[in-house]
Amino acid sequence: MSYNYLFKYIIIGDTGVGKSCLLLQFTDSRFRNDHDLTIGVEFGAKIVQIENKTIHLQIWDTAGQESFRSITRGYYRGAAAALLTFDITRKDTFLSLGKWLEETKNNGNPNMVIILVANKVDLDSQRVVTREEAERFARDNKLLYIETSAKTAFNVSETFIRTGKEVLQKILNGEIDTSTNNAGIKVGGETQKTTLSGATTCCSR
Repeated sequence: MSYNYLFKYIIIGDTGVGKSCLLLQFTDSRFRNDHDLTIGVEFGAKIVQIENKTIHLQIWDTAGQESFRSITRGYYRGAAAALLTFDITRKDTFLSLGKWLEETKNNGNPNMVIILVANKVDLDSQRVVTREEAERFARDNKLLYIETSAKTAFNVSETFIRTGKEVLQKILNGEIDTSTNNAGIKVGGETQKTTLSGATTCCSR
């Protein structure tokens, strides 16, 4: 199947915020309660329609542990977008966002689209990070913002699609040069068969 563009995404954030589950829910419409940790980097892919364009999304789910940080840093450079994810029931995952954002800006390309993803809204009764403070962080750092539940699939597809719309708009506006190697974007070509290399076995809500 041909595509208009290929976009590379990375999903980042602390361990246990649900990065693998967001990927699995998006690519496979499934949720797992298993609490295995991502080892290094996992991969998923999906073809979507955005603004009448066929977009092939390649998504890299990175490990949140510090011990794997040297491995995952290399994936920032070739990404068009990053899903900066935290768990609304764990304040520590919100407080570490500044560290993740700094790492993204230090290692990613300057035109990378970053969306702040507040995950686990199905656990709203246990919420410790308010929507207002999360929106303030996003606004102060010029990030997109969305609230999701990988468990119920609430806003999961919208997260990936909305991010893709922003990337596409930057291409059309001339803000992104698709010919550069580190843009995380490929124009045209043929899609390849892809598999979820381990993404179906690793999940933390």
